[in-house]
Amino acid sequence: MKRFFKKHYILTSLAVGFFFIGVSFKNDFFEIAKQIEIFTETFKTVNQNYVDETNPGELMNVALKGMLAELDPYTVFFNEQDVLRFKINNTGEYTGIGALVQRIDGHVILKEVYRGFSADKAGLKAGDEIIQIDDINLREYTEDASQLLRGSKSSKVNIKYIRQGKTIATEIILNEVEIKAVPFYKLIDTNTGYIVLSKFTETASKEVRSAFLDLKGKGATKIILDLRGNPGGLLHEAVNICNLFVPKNEIIVTTKSKNEKHNNTYRTRNEPLDLDIPLAVIVDGKSASASEIVSGALQDLDRAVILGSRSFGKGLVQRPLNLSYGTQVKVTISRYYTPSGRCIQALDYSRKDENGKAIKKTQEEFNAFKTKKGRTVYDGGGIEPDIAIKETKTSAITDALLKNNAIFDFATKLYYQKPNNTKVSDTDFDAFKAFVKQEKYKLDTETERAMELLLEKAKKEKIDDVIASQYNQLANRIKQSEEAEIEKYKVEIIKQLEEELIIRNEYRDGLYNFYTQQNIEIKKAKSVLNNITEYKSILKQ
Repeated sequence: MKRFFKKHYILTSLAVGFFFIGVSFKNDFFEIAKQIEIFTETFKTVNQNYVDETNPGELMNVALKGMLAELDPYTVFFNEQDVLRFKINNTGEYTGIGALVQRIDGHVILKEVYRGFSADKAGLKAGDEIIQIDDINLREYTEDASQLLRGSKSSKVNIKYIRQGKTIATEIILNEVEIKAVPFYKLIDTNTGYIVLSKFTETASKEVRSAFLDLKGKGATKIILDLRGNPGGLLHEAVNICNLFVPKNEIIVTTKSKNEKHNNTYRTRNEPLDLDIPLAVIVDGKSASASEIVSGALQDLDRAVILGSRSFGKGLVQRPLNLSYGTQVKVTISRYYTPSGRCIQALDYSRKDENGKAIKKTQEEFNAFKTKKGRTVYDGGGIEPDIAIKETKTSAITDALLKNNAIFDFATKLYYQKPNNTKVSDTDFDAFKAFVKQEKYKLDTETERAMELLLEKAKKEKIDDVIASQYNQLANRIKQSEEAEIEKYKVEIIKQLEEELIIRNEYRDGLYNFYTQQNIEIKKAKSVLNNITEYKSILKQ
């Protein structure tokens, strides 16, 4: 209603304005109260009268999550366990085994084991399937299994897991796990410092500051900040990281909402560490939220050259609000805007296509903005780099092979066939193609999804028998086309396989070390930083 009042300022009487505001508030309150009463009565009636026993907690959980899914994927309900997990993500600290655990098709799989923590000490490896924790059979357990691997410090859990077809039992002692926001930094040549920032936890700016000062003390006169794959995190930490390199009282990000109390301007509050050191920031399609605030602000303020590929485009601000019984609801309250005025958000969840998917702006709808020194930048969702590197974008077929875990699974197999090996030969790649075909991995391309939809409709209309021959021919042609795509993108698929093998053999810091020697984005960042004329030309300095 406040928007109505602002737009129609020709109403000269404040009394009339307040009358309308009051009526709107009453109507909104009545409508909310009415719907709550209907929902409560329905929930109570169904649970009391349904033919079988119901689980009220599960029903409510599904109802709440289904309702919020209509808004956007970031507005979510948290039960007590979810609240704990959310706190862990923000602090980076928890008590557990020190491994990334993921449920894949009903199987609980270790996706990555972190160096030096309990799982590593117990000999667990990526690719191991955990089938039992104490007396709980995980194939019958539908809840979040990772919660069973957390507990008080020094407590013990007995697990059984399958590795390459063999069942193994072991005991793991739970301990404190701290996942660093800056998992790696290094002086990669005589004067170039490289810092990886993987998430924006409560210690992110402190860790970046410490890494920067250490590198500078070792002779760094230029810095590469790597935000690839960083999903974001705490807003104030993004502001604090920018503050290391830009003056006090500089606007970093603003948030705008229909609710005025959520409209805020976030400025730097401290004296910077270094206003002059050349900076290069690397982003990719998985750099989101706070990563986009940092890269967007440093771009708009002409303080750093941004390289890589367009970032994810998550410009929606969430705030967790406490509910009863230790639960929370995380609500999208506003949108992010960079210093130049660009909205970071890519998808418009208020507008959806015929399939119910949020609509993304087309390039024709992008708006132009100006950086502090007059460079033209555009909105449209995410941050478009100053230097776009096409090699950073993976093909649809590679994305599918990553998503369906074909690359992960084959790397597991190769790891045990060739211990201590991190190279993938042509013979290995041929074996990979055969592996994908033999295991019948679903690549879930748009064409495959369209074909499945066609078959579903044909079955409903009872004409599937009529088109069976033509359908099978087309399906086989599509498979052949996908096999050709795998061959076409051989180089980037081998790169993904080798990176997976490096993590298995040398852990995550081994992968970062590999990047400093071989990665094309880092090489380009070094090249720009070493060419001060090019660097200043890009930033119009």
